[in-house]
Amino acid sequence: MSLSRRNWTESERQSKMSMLSRGKAAHDLFVYGSLQEPEVVNALLNRVPDHVSAVLSGFHRFRLKGRVYPTILPDGTGEVTGMVLKGITDDELKMLDEFEDVEYDRKAVEVVLTDTSEELPVETYVWKNKDDPDLYGEWDFEAWKRHDKECFVTATKKFLEERRLPEAKTRIDTFKTFFKQDSENGKPLD
Repeated sequence: MSLSRRNWTESERQSKMSMLSRGKAAHDLFVYGSLQEPEVVNALLNRVPDHVSAVLSGFHRFRLKGRVYPTILPDGTGEVTGMVLKGITDDELKMLDEFEDVEYDRKAVEVVLTDTSEELPVETYVWKNKDDPDLYGEWDFEAWKRHDKECFVTATKKFLEERRLPEAKTRIDTFKTFFKQDSENGKPLD
């Protein structure tokens, strides 16, 4: 990992040097759903990594019946807007893998950065079950921020509390319990 590139911003240079000093690999991760929200990322990683807007071509972002988060699947023609979280450490990637749980596979893809049109190899989370009957429509980040962000951040913090327990719940189980209780209190999921 060379730091001699002339067009590094000061924050990129410091981030890379920090990664090197900790002996951790730096990963770039394309996110397209709730992980675009700084409060969610900060809750999980205790920091908000540098990030840039990007587009992933050849995929569709779906809503999921009964859930407040989206997924993507390849469709050959669509475009998914999101952002690239830059300089994710191995430990942070492990946390994000745990958070995304068994429903997703982390896959290598290529995105185009919105501001420079540069192509960038990254990883992203892709839904495992391409035939899932709960997939529908198009998930909307702005609508999620207005309607579900607050509860999602709370549920994420609950997941982090639960994972410290001897009989820790998965993120899926924590969210099912949390949002079931929430819908019983008058806030439906869909």
